[in-house]
Amino acid sequence: MGPLAGIRILDLTTVMMGPSATQVLAEMGADVIKVEAPGGDPVRYIGPARHHGMGALFLNANGSKRSIVIDLKSAGGRRALLKLCESTDVLAYNIRPQAMARLGLGYEDVRAVRPDIIYAGMFGYGQDGPYAARPAYDDLIQGAALLPYLIARAGDGTPRYVPSAIADRIVGLAAVGAVNAALYHRQKTGEGQRVDVPMFETMVGLTLADHLGGLTFEPPLGEGGYQRLLSPERRPYRTKDGYICALVYNDKQWRSFYTATGRAADYDADPRLSSIKTRTEHIDALYAEVSAAFAGRTTAEWMALLETADIPFVPLHDFESIMQDPHLNAVGFMPVVDHPSEGAIRKIQPASTWSATQPVPHRPAPRLGEHTRDLLGEAGLAPAEIDALIAAGAVQAES
Repeated sequence: MGPLAGIRILDLTTVMMGPSATQVLAEMGADVIKVEAPGGDPVRYIGPARHHGMGALFLNANGSKRSIVIDLKSAGGRRALLKLCESTDVLAYNIRPQAMARLGLGYEDVRAVRPDIIYAGMFGYGQDGPYAARPAYDDLIQGAALLPYLIARAGDGTPRYVPSAIADRIVGLAAVGAVNAALYHRQKTGEGQRVDVPMFETMVGLTLADHLGGLTFEPPLGEGGYQRLLSPERRPYRTKDGYICALVYNDKQWRSFYTATGRAADYDADPRLSSIKTRTEHIDALYAEVSAAFAGRTTAEWMALLETADIPFVPLHDFESIMQDPHLNAVGFMPVVDHPSEGAIRKIQPASTWSATQPVPHRPAPRLGEHTRDLLGEAGLAPAEIDALIAAGAVQAES
């Protein structure tokens, strides 16, 4: 059943950040009700699909949920949503709080019908600063949180975004932790609360934890930036026939690398290698030497050598090879499962393992409005009332 069995979550989130967070909570056992506008979550229509509105991105961020379609801009839709709130533990949203207030669904509105609710918002910026009402997207937050700047410093000088919705995903995981902590607090005290998880502050904190450097001190003891992470030579190493990812990091690994490559005497004689401090100060030159060494052997030769020397390495995967990774296949990380409407699909499993309450995907990603009638019935509405809401366009059910 999962550690969150018995918890009900109203999920008003769309696209990536919120849905990825609520999917994790759903896999932990929560009953997650995905509340969609009449057109559905826009991510339904991104990527390859066998049927309209069931795109790959949607399937990978909305498993284990139920779908209800509500027009929150209508009076009937708002009443229906507040009726659902009466039996809800957590309301999650990722539009700006100002928009929630305009819908009549601000914290005080929702708390009036469920005083101990956890009202969890994921949005761009903390509400006490001048950016409070600004819209935010993953690309914008990456830029504001230094990621393209750091990539430029470590690369060819061109700022680039990380080719993953990394801000959405990380802030979503931060929200998972915040929601679980708020639920624990409520269990101890009976007290619900509003929880804001801003993207900007979350990502700046993540970045600066690595790169604040000398700016940690006042006055500063140097500029920001962790030299090893910013080295232009910190990248997969080219071999004679491909690439390999290896990390020579601690004292033992550096000595092992030099010994395995026939340069033990050089290790003992080189003052740059004497400590992590001196290695960091000279990391560009040292990594360049390591890179030159890798060019002289094949990937298979390096894998055998690094294994013997006990130096960490992994293959450089692409989309094809990751599907054949022996470890992922052994742990059953991406099994092919049968979706009732989409047929055979590959499903990413929860990465954590639990001895007693293992999180597990327990329901396929829902079709738009698939559970509207069921959910309104569970909230106490009679069939005639549900029919009236559907007739008025306040809610929609799968036909």
